[in-house]
Amino acid sequence: MLTNHKTIHVEWGDCDPAGIVYYPRYFAWFDNCTAALFEAAGLPKHQMLKAYGIVGIPMVDTRARRSSFDVQHKLYKGSTLAVECSETRVWAVRSKTDSDAIEGQSVPADVIARFGAPQKR
Repeated sequence: MLTNHKTIHVEWGDCDPAGIVYYPRYFAWFDNCTAALFEAAGLPKHQMLKAYGIVGIPMVDTRARRSSFDVQHKLYKGSTLAVECSETRVWAVRSKTDSDAIEGQSVPADVIARFGAPQKR
């Protein structure tokens, strides 16, 4: 199995004021790393487009995992499902030991109770 390593320097502008990487940056990095993987296989993008007559290899399903909770979105055009999205989020609090840091925490039971059982469409 081909693997590839790429060092990514996280810039100041990649983060919000709490020092958390703005989530779209992860997906830009993932996309760049996929291009680097294909290049390591001897298939740089510009050559792949010509050689195989493709217009690209767009992301259509992407997920990232951490200590978290999930949110599902479904967008409909009339009664037809057009787009599905799966978000993963973290309930973040200020660290009790370092006021400049944050840490993940379990979602409070009363917050969970407000959402009840998952709904099906």
